[in-house]
Amino acid sequence: MTLPAPASAPAAPPAPGSAPAGPVPGQPGGAVVPAAGPGAGPVPVRRALRVRTVPGWIRLLAGLAVAAVLLVFAAVGLAVGHAREGLRVIGHTAGPQVVTTADLYFALSDMDAQVAALLLTGRESGLGPGRQTMLDRYDERRSQADRAVLQAADLAGGDASAQATVQAVLDGLGRYERLAARALLLDERSGHPAGPPPQAVLDVYRQATDLMRLDLLPKAYNLTLDSGTIVRRAYLAELSSVQQGRLWVGVAGGLALAVLITLQVFLSRRFRRTLNLPALAATVVVAALTVAAAVVLQHESNVLRDAKEDGFNSVLALSRARAIGNTLHGDESRYLLDPQRADTYEQVYLDKSQAVLYVEAGNLDKYYAALDQRISGNKIDFLGLFGTEAAGGLSLPGQFPAFRSVLTGYQEFQRSDRRLRQLATSGARRAAVSEAMGPAFASYDDALVKLTALHRKALDAAVRDGDAALGGWNWLPPAAALAAILLVLVGVRPRLAEYR
Repeated sequence: MTLPAPASAPAAPPAPGSAPAGPVPGQPGGAVVPAAGPGAGPVPVRRALRVRTVPGWIRLLAGLAVAAVLLVFAAVGLAVGHAREGLRVIGHTAGPQVVTTADLYFALSDMDAQVAALLLTGRESGLGPGRQTMLDRYDERRSQADRAVLQAADLAGGDASAQATVQAVLDGLGRYERLAARALLLDERSGHPAGPPPQAVLDVYRQATDLMRLDLLPKAYNLTLDSGTIVRRAYLAELSSVQQGRLWVGVAGGLALAVLITLQVFLSRRFRRTLNLPALAATVVVAALTVAAAVVLQHESNVLRDAKEDGFNSVLALSRARAIGNTLHGDESRYLLDPQRADTYEQVYLDKSQAVLYVEAGNLDKYYAALDQRISGNKIDFLGLFGTEAAGGLSLPGQFPAFRSVLTGYQEFQRSDRRLRQLATSGARRAAVSEAMGPAFASYDDALVKLTALHRKALDAAVRDGDAALGGWNWLPPAAALAAILLVLVGVRPRLAEYR
């Protein structure tokens, strides 16, 4: 006897929140796909997050390679941009403007020195370069000061404080010129011999020189310090960015090479081919771009450092030393010109001399002796602006003999100053005036100009070297990145075509 088949148990109801199982169109035999559980997401999302096919892996690796190449391009572009900006600031815009601003101090001090020399020599001939030569030099320095003020105004930009200082210098310069012109006119009418002029002339000149020494020169010096701060901050920021950029280029390049090598290995193993030549070429392009960028960025870091330390810093310090030296020469004339203030001018002279080359001394006689002893020795261990120059190592070609010439010239200038004061104390005023107008200061100043020119040459050479090294780097990174991306796409396209 045949037993009836047992009735099938009723299907359990679907769990709340889940879709019922059912036949899926396209599945053979009406296969049923199990219903998704409560925690499962939509099917398209899960499929996007899970790469199960070979074409999917190819597309994923190719996309990662393209993204990594773009990352290398971005890192190289940013780092090169910072290097170019650093060179622009130091060598083409703010740096030259700062040096010009430093020349403002020199031009102003030389204007006052020429006026003092004109008043000191009076109508006598045969003393110094001559009255007309000194007048021409005064006019030249006035034009130089006007240009430097305009440069300072341009560098100040939107800085309200700096703009106010520039305007104050400009206004004060106008007042000084009027007072100096009046003093020279009164002096010409007096026709006095070499030595102190009449009291009326001296009173007007005191107003002019006080305005220059106590107002204009300090403001000009502050402009130089502020402008130098602008360059220093820009230099530190750009140098740091270039060095960090070099690191990021290395990281991005390493990541791109890792992805490209992974793509190469996957294609070689999956398709049983030794190498994928386009992918290999893309790897070579990225490696070359990374190494070349790292080398160029290291070179630019060195160039920025050389331009700042061997060029800009020394040019600025020596320009300040020359300006202060010029005021020293003017103080000699003022010492002879105004006996009532002689003690004041002598102390000011000592203070400025210590700023140029510092040796421990409480008065001028001790300074002369200590200076002779220090310069005559072979060891350069003094302080001051010349000490700053020596601390740089004197490594530039020709720098050491040029610096020794400056020191020797400075020593001779100080010896001349000692003779001048001895003559003035003994009552030989005309001989003292002749000593003040002598060649000692001009020789020292010429040596200082030559040393400064050496550093200017080093600055210009460093900037040119940096600019030349960056030549072509505005188009090379995008061209290399585009070539690498196209090679990746060309390399994977035939492999994807096999699955169509």
